[in-house]
Amino acid sequence: DVQLQASGGGLVQTGGSLRLSCVASGFTFDDYAMAWFRQAPGKEREGVACIEESSGSSYYGPSVKGRFTISSDKSKNTVYLQMNSLKPEDTAVYYCARLLKTWLSLSPTTVDYWGQGTLVTVSS
Repeated sequence: DVQLQASGGGLVQTGGSLRLSCVASGFTFDDYAMAWFRQAPGKEREGVACIEESSGSSYYGPSVKGRFTISSDKSKNTVYLQMNSLKPEDTAVYYCARLLKTWLSLSPTTVDYWGQGTLVTVSS
């Protein structure tokens, strides 16, 4: 069974940093692109960043570009999201996701498996 186990959320002050991790199992890690999404209360789920393991290519949403970095470690079947210069508007539940194919996308419609969320709260 495909499993995506996210961790690393928490409470941080404005300007602080957090690193999220997502351990994947049940499939060949580098056969798929992986992504992080987030959903704030009352808002739609938003694509944050995605990465294609075999090429290392990545793509970011405009609201996080330059502040967040997605990376992966094939030896650990893990994808990371390093979040720097956090803002209160980054507060959300963050979800790890496996994309349908290896192409990069931030659309929720291209996700075939979701992990459980991890809450990130940025205080002002």
